[in-house]
Amino acid sequence: MSNSALPGRFDEWQDGWCKGAQLCKSPNFGARPTAALIDLIVVHSISLPPGRYGGDEVQQLFANTLDWDAHPYFQTLRGLTVSAHFYVRRGGELWQFVSCDQRAWHAGTSHHQGRENCNDFSIGIELEGLEGDVFEDAQYEQLRRLCLDLHRHYPIAHIAGHEHIAP
Repeated sequence: MSNSALPGRFDEWQDGWCKGAQLCKSPNFGARPTAALIDLIVVHSISLPPGRYGGDEVQQLFANTLDWDAHPYFQTLRGLTVSAHFYVRRGGELWQFVSCDQRAWHAGTSHHQGRENCNDFSIGIELEGLEGDVFEDAQYEQLRRLCLDLHRHYPIAHIAGHEHIAP
């Protein structure tokens, strides 16, 4: 897929919001610590239920509107209040849930290069998929474009997978 065919325009940002992303604002966020240096991108994978792609369950989870009774697996998530900044669907569609200027709740108990609580200084990006499964070229291209643009707006110095920052 060529760059021009991918959804999203990254040349316009306002208050940590990427104008090229579809919005689904999450209530699951908080203020970053004063003078936090946002220099880490954390890449995750998610599908709900695991291995099923194409539904709206991830957006519902991050917006606290998931029907816990719609699938037996969702009972294991009941009560979670989680979010990420971005979500990249299989076709490359980009969603944003939390302003990058705010702290999304994606990393949990975590550390990176001697610093604890990665949510304080990172931007979380979820790829629709499963760890160990194959991701789509459109996702990789969208992730590449997003990371480059985040680097233009924030002092990004590191990219890590969730497995590299959390037990």
